[in-house]
Amino acid sequence: MAASNNDSQIPGEPTGAGISLLETATSAIQSFAPVNNIHQHLCAFHFYADDMTRQVEAHHFCGHLNEEVRQCVIFDGPEKTSKLIGVEYMIPEHLFLTLPDDEKKLWHTHLFEVKGAILFTPRLPRSIELQEMETLSKTYGKTYHFWQVDKGHPLPFGLPQLMMAFTRDGQIDQDLLQDAGKRFGVDFKKEREEREYIAGPAHGVHPLANAGGKGLKTVLREVPLSPEDSLPPGAARIFV
Repeated sequence: MAASNNDSQIPGEPTGAGISLLETATSAIQSFAPVNNIHQHLCAFHFYADDMTRQVEAHHFCGHLNEEVRQCVIFDGPEKTSKLIGVEYMIPEHLFLTLPDDEKKLWHTHLFEVKGAILFTPRLPRSIELQEMETLSKTYGKTYHFWQVDKGHPLPFGLPQLMMAFTRDGQIDQDLLQDAGKRFGVDFKKEREEREYIAGPAHGVHPLANAGGKGLKTVLREVPLSPEDSLPPGAARIFV
């Protein structure tokens, strides 16, 4: 499946002069420190944790919280009009190993993405990209998508969906991959050869990562909520 069409119809009126004026005013006054911390653009491909046939191109715009933890906002393209479709958190192996076992299943590895060259940094110089890939190959990521663009939804319908990354050859849709390669000038065969030397996590890929090799479906479960449930001091409960 090709990248989603960022120009597709979204409900609502086109952006007008009022919004532009507001943006100009707020940008001169307010701080955008969390957004300004974004310093990296990664392009990768995700599939829905319960359905590998549903695959999407995912543009990550990332910043570091510290030396080892990075957080990324994910868009369906690199254009100004691209939709914000999800988030991903990335951590190194030693932090992943501290997670409870049930939590580990929600995280995926980046080793095959790196060595298979299906994770890349658009337009970044080769030497810098390879250095970054050496780091990413040893990390784990946790990703949720909120907007199911592959279904053509005009707005972010449904529950947040857990996403996974590819772990071996034969999984990714070649049309999806080659379409991105043409747009960003990536020779995936050459990239794979140049990344052959890159190593993965010191302890190998953890068996519980990548959903333990099984599908995971996000579901909504209703639970009783009694008016007698305790509340923090000073809080009021309102039932509609």
